[in-house]
Amino acid sequence: MNKRFRAFEPAAVMLVPPSLEDWLPQTHLSRFIADIVESLDLSKFYASYAKTKGQPPYDPRLMVRVLLYGYCVGVRSSRELERVCVDVVAFRWLAAQQAPDFRSIARFRKRHLSALGNVFLQALELCRAAGMVSLGQVALDGTKVRANASRRKAMSYARLSEKQKILAEEVSALLADADAIDDAEDARFGKDKRGDELPDELARRETRLVKLAEAKAALEADAAARARKDAEKKAREKGDDDDEDVTRKGEDAAKNAVVAPKAQRNFTDPDARIMKTADGSFHYCYNAQAIVDADYQIIVATTLTNVAVDVEQVVPLVQKLHETVGVLPRQVLADAGYCSGTNLDYAKTVEANRDGQTEFFIATGRVKHGECVPEIPRGRIPANATLRERMARKLKTGKGCAAYARRKAIVEPVFGQIHTRQVKFVLLRGLEQAAHEWDLLAACHNLMKLHTMKTKAILAAQAALIARPAT
Repeated sequence: MNKRFRAFEPAAVMLVPPSLEDWLPQTHLSRFIADIVESLDLSKFYASYAKTKGQPPYDPRLMVRVLLYGYCVGVRSSRELERVCVDVVAFRWLAAQQAPDFRSIARFRKRHLSALGNVFLQALELCRAAGMVSLGQVALDGTKVRANASRRKAMSYARLSEKQKILAEEVSALLADADAIDDAEDARFGKDKRGDELPDELARRETRLVKLAEAKAALEADAAARARKDAEKKAREKGDDDDEDVTRKGEDAAKNAVVAPKAQRNFTDPDARIMKTADGSFHYCYNAQAIVDADYQIIVATTLTNVAVDVEQVVPLVQKLHETVGVLPRQVLADAGYCSGTNLDYAKTVEANRDGQTEFFIATGRVKHGECVPEIPRGRIPANATLRERMARKLKTGKGCAAYARRKAIVEPVFGQIHTRQVKFVLLRGLEQAAHEWDLLAACHNLMKLHTMKTKAILAAQAALIARPAT
């Protein structure tokens, strides 16, 4: 064989120790994450380590580096993070070859989950400082993020009641059998001999009975709270200004609330709710909401709820944006899922207080029977036009059409990028923990956008330097 190959010597000895610094490109995402962590305020992490006794913990900088990069590239499992800290060069470089075990990673994430979620605010400030956020035009939308819960670990209210009765009967029968066995053993071995342990089968059934009772009580509490809220809302809409009367009507509705037989409760993650996903199927999910800036698709405000509909999120998210950055955007775009009388009234109030410096463009959906919305609006708006008609008319103007046409291109790619590059489900269970994890995911999305922008700037500068004529 005449073909020559490059030398391959697996047993070759390196005369100079290798350096991981030489194994990663200068523009690699891991290097960027390392630089970002050095600029973050980690005082909340360090403040929790007050005790000086015991084995020294891993440096929070190391753990934050590993977790941020892991969430950027879609590696979140603590066991998987332990593995990649040994097998993958980027993770090994970030961990300085220390390779923390999965228990340490899991404990650190659980202990500092709130502080990790707060990284979103710091990442947003870095993006603003880099000139990536102008708040000229923002879009609001939501996406269903699957919860870490199985549909097989849930039960409807009707089945809960039925199963509770069956288990109660089985427990009673097993207790009777246990008493009979105790009596027989007392007669055989004597009363001083130990024989009072519960059979395993009885212990399992008693535990399941307690869980069923807790799930049933939670469903009943949810139904009562919903009935109370609806009754108080109807009372106020009818003009009832007496707070005591409104409260009394709410309490009456809560007492008489009836749980829907098909209402479900999940035993794995009780806070998750069944929601329809983009593919038309139904899963236990959370509803992630985000306001995205048009310039670089930076998430400027976000939240996670277990309410399937989007309509209740306009006011709290816009207020959250205002509290975070201190200003309101010039244009807010939202689809028909956010159209309601409350939201349209809020939009009108904000526009009036801001003297037109902030405008809302909320799709109104199909024109309802009796509504008057001209295809090509001309002249003055009728004095008797409703808020919905005014918004529909506004969207049919040239300015409204041009603004709303940008909505899809601003916000929907962000959710697509998160679902593709990072995750399709939250790993942590419970609404509070899942919300902190979503904040961390949003922060990582913004950091990757910042990394892309800076990498392009570096490459452009290098290309310009190469193209400069020699003098």
